[in-house]
This record gives sequence, structure tokens and C-alpha cells, in this order.
Amino acid sequence: MNTVEIAMPEYQEEKTGEKTAFLPPWLKKAELEAFILDALAYLGKDNWDLSVVFCDDAGIRALNQQFRDRDEPTDVLSFTLGEMDGERFLPGDIVVSFEMVEENAGYFHLPVEEELRRLLIHGILHLNGMDHSGHIAKTPEHGETEPMLVLQENMLRALANHEKKGIRWEK
Repeated sequence: MNTVEIAMPEYQEEKTGEKTAFLPPWLKKAELEAFILDALAYLGKDNWDLSVVFCDDAGIRALNQQFRDRDEPTDVLSFTLGEMDGERFLPGDIVVSFEMVEENAGYFHLPVEEELRRLLIHGILHLNGMDHSGHIAKTPEHGETEPMLVLQENMLRALANHEKKGIRWEK
């Protein structure tokens, strides 16, 4: 059985001093967990303990600068751990900028939920060992595209067409 931990940024209320998790209205934690579990099942992964962290552009920009030497925000980063903890696999962390999700969705004229699912799949594929350095595949529907991106889009379509929440995927 796979598990997913989703962390949201916290903001301190000026008046009360209390910390509150910030959730954009389109970000629904239970639906995201179910989608991520379906994506892992689609890939045939089991016993994964996956962590997803949401932040703003400033947070992801700092990480991008520190770990990739790029002083700019990005939409998603994956930090591979790839270790076993007993029988559990710790693949690493996915970090998503919710501000970039909104910006990308506007740019590509997509619902923010679809863009978020695309970025989550992208991060999972990186944690599963895929990268952008593979050979370029020529496909009728995508033209020349990286194999990772072809799989990403195929998964997005397949998962959108099947409402299997958190159960083993049958291809």
C-alpha cells in the first residue's frame, strides 16, 4: 500500500499570531491524495511513501537557486531520495509552486486542476527515475517529444478516463 503526505505552506495571522495553512480554493487535499495513489498504481508502484510539498513562487525559487543554480521560480521540483526503510520505499519529495500552477494553467488555457495533475505526474516520473535526457520519440499525436513527456500525457489521459481512487490500476 502506498501513502502520500501533502504539506501546505503556513502563514502567521498578524492579529492572533496563529499559523494557518493556506489552500487555494482549487486545491483539494483528499482529491490530490487519491489522484497520486492512482498514478502510483498506474505505474505499478507499491509500498511508496511519497511526500508532496506546496509552496509559493518565492519558496520554489529559493530551492531552484540552491539546488539547480537557477535564480527563477519553476513549477515543479523533484528531490530523489530513493531509499528503503524496512519494506517501505522512500522515493523523495515533490515540490509544487501553486502560483506557477495558476500561471501555467492561464498560459495553456487549462483548468488549474488539470495542470496540477500534470505536474504531479511529472514529479512522480522523475522520482521513478525518468528524466529529460532520453532519446526524442517521434509519435503521431505529439510529433517529436521526449518519452517521459509522452508517458506523462498518456497517464494524464488514462487517469482522467478512469475514476479509480486509490485502488490497483488495471491496464
